[in-house]
Amino acid sequence: MTRKQRRTTTGSKGKKKYSIWGLLIVLLISVLTVVQNFEEGNPRDNRIERSSKKKSKKNYRALKTFTGKVISVKDGDTFEVLYDGEPERVRLAEIDCPEKSQPYGNTAKRYASDLCYGEIVTVKSGGKRDRYGRVVGTVITQDGVNVNEQLIKAGLAWHYKDYSNNKMLGVLEEQAREEQVGLWADKKPTAPWQYRKNKRKKRKN
Repeated sequence: MTRKQRRTTTGSKGKKKYSIWGLLIVLLISVLTVVQNFEEGNPRDNRIERSSKKKSKKNYRALKTFTGKVISVKDGDTFEVLYDGEPERVRLAEIDCPEKSQPYGNTAKRYASDLCYGEIVTVKSGGKRDRYGRVVGTVITQDGVNVNEQLIKAGLAWHYKDYSNNKMLGVLEEQAREEQVGLWADKKPTAPWQYRKNKRKKRKN
């Protein structure tokens, strides 16, 4: 083999080595970039995710006082009221009825249904909503019946003192206790907030 041929052969091998190394470096950079995107999150993907979350979040109406028809009674203290063509879930303020799985839970639901299901009511909330998006307020029928107070008087709800300093509700609860009406006929009724807390503990254990 001549010197020229040897130089040509060596040169082509060198070029091949360089091109292979170049490909390996490019491949390594690509792999590192992919891994980094997985670990830190692609900024573009994050923007899309945040945008979709914003779109999926419901825009709640600002409702202080409104009038509508009760179209559903979920339990003793949670209703659906049709207002301006749209249903609004309403949670009665300052009281807490037994859960449906508790004693008197279904009784409270039936009592509330008898008071206002299918009726036109006024909801006074001051614009409050709970963490579930429900309007938190006082429900008053066209006849002037305060549903929140009536449930307390009937012994089918507790005065929710952690979220209320309403003295009237406190007095009504004491009267119901003394007369042993509704759930107060039981010796040691379990408050619904304690019942829910116990259920959460059981699920954790």
